[in-house]
Amino acid sequence: MPDTLLERHAEALRFFGGRVRAVADDQWDAPTPCVEWTVRDLVNHVTGEQLWVVPLIAGRRVDDVGDELAGDLLGADPVAAWERAAAAATAAFAAPGVLDRTVRLSYGPALGRAYCSELTADCVVHAWDLSRGIGADDRLPDGLVEFSVEEVMPYADGLAASGMYDEPVAVPAGADAQTRLLGLLGRRG
Repeated sequence: MPDTLLERHAEALRFFGGRVRAVADDQWDAPTPCVEWTVRDLVNHVTGEQLWVVPLIAGRRVDDVGDELAGDLLGADPVAAWERAAAAATAAFAAPGVLDRTVRLSYGPALGRAYCSELTADCVVHAWDLSRGIGADDRLPDGLVEFSVEEVMPYADGLAASGMYDEPVAVPAGADAQTRLLGLLGRRG
């Protein structure tokens, strides 16, 4: 499981990174399916999520980090900022014992493996959002979709109540895994 999880996380980061590298200069202010976020806001959010990995894995609490990772994290070179964050998160999760370590997240303690799984699924869905925002092919890799469906299913019913997701969208019987995943997260494929 740990090797597979780390491979999935790295695959999700590579896929999202490919979309980041595809953003044209005039697309950073384009809207995304995340109605409050532009392409730049979305990339900043996912970059920030990866930057959080290092201090949280090291045992710091959200309150300890405070505003260190708030605001614009992309600077003048969003692609380089993303690549640094992705590399740091990959290295942090790959350190010995990290996946079995307890991490203190904003909603409480979790094992490092659960944190890595959550971030992997989130990165996959945001890759779809980014693809839509820049007009790229929005088809997600099957393995990442299946992984994300398995990750999200146990807590999907409570996501809308968190205020961070829209209500789930009904999908037709027999819908493919990507359509089911997007529906669970309030997105229309």
